[in-house]
Amino acid sequence: MKEYKNNEELIDYLISKNIIINDRELALKKIEKYSYYSIINGYKFVFKDNDNNYKENTSFEEIFALYEFDKNIKAIFLKFTLEIEIIIKSLMANALAEEYGVEDYLKLENLDENADNELVDDFIEKIEKEIDDNYIKHPAIKHYKDTYNFVPPFVLTKILTFGAISRYYSLLKQSDRQKISKYFKLSDKLLRQILINLTMVRNISAHSDRLFNYRNKYDISFKNIEKDYNRKEYLCNLYMIIKSMKVLLDEEKYKEFENLLNIEIKKLKNKLIVIDINDILRIMGYDV
Repeated sequence: MKEYKNNEELIDYLISKNIIINDRELALKKIEKYSYYSIINGYKFVFKDNDNNYKENTSFEEIFALYEFDKNIKAIFLKFTLEIEIIIKSLMANALAEEYGVEDYLKLENLDENADNELVDDFIEKIEKEIDDNYIKHPAIKHYKDTYNFVPPFVLTKILTFGAISRYYSLLKQSDRQKISKYFKLSDKLLRQILINLTMVRNISAHSDRLFNYRNKYDISFKNIEKDYNRKEYLCNLYMIIKSMKVLLDEEKYKEFENLLNIEIKKLKNKLIVIDINDILRIMGYDV
């Protein structure tokens, strides 16, 4: 849009592009609630032909169904990446405390000597700032700083974001990374690749960006997870994330995760007319 349009004008604009509006009042409410940009601009590409025109009989309701599907699966990914985050933090805290004690684990010599020195220095500086920032907000940080003048790893990991934990893992010595990855029966390299991508997925899910067509140049050695997967491109996609989460969650949790995703896929399938559910599954990375 090159100029501001109110919601009524946006509806008229969609009609001018041959998009069907089955219930104008309901469409207005949805645009008001979720924004035109989020609904239309984020998902319209699926409903366009090779000439960049909307496919015949495309409706606002069908575009919204895809938007809602993506919104719902983001909530699911947030829930289960939190479960993985809790596990990784526990494993890291235990590995660090066992190897270096509860006081000296943050020393430079306890990190990967092959890592870029600038990255390591920057990371330690950010960790120390995070501790300072949480001194008042987090009672355990204040307690340990005031009483012992250090923060043990099982307290530190609680205040770190998933992204910070992922970076921390990548900067550990390989022997320490392997202690953690062994829990999942993975190589430390593969776990690092998964954590990098899960960080991206977590951020997308939390900040209302588009998830179902996720692509990342930071690849996962996926043949070590699903050897017969027929890859169409050499970028990480959402299907690869889904199957990678299978090796990080216990069987019961993964079944719950997969079931919730399948419910959303089925709901979307029942609302699609112009496009097919397999179109969406292919975009997600499923081999259909």
